[in-house]
Amino acid sequence: MPYRLNEDLPLPIRSHLPSHAQDIYREAFNHCFAAHAGDRRQEEIAHRTAWSAVKRSYVKLGDHWVARSDRR
Repeated sequence: MPYRLNEDLPLPIRSHLPSHAQDIYREAFNHCFAAHAGDRRQEEIAHRTAWSAVKRSYVKLGDHWVARSDRR
C-alpha cells in the first residue's frame, strides 16, 4: 500500500531514518508500488527499491544514517 505521509511509514523506518531519508524512501516506494501493479511481489519490490534509493543518498555510520555529503 502506498504511504501518504512519513508518519504512515513502518515504525522501523521512521525510527531509524532522518526525515529527508524518509521522504526519499516514501517517494521511491510509492512510485515503484504503482509501477508494479498486479505483480504478486509488488510490495517486496517496492521496499527493496526504496531502500536502494535511500542508500544512494545516505550511509549508515554506526547506528545513524547520515547524508553521503555529510560523511567525515
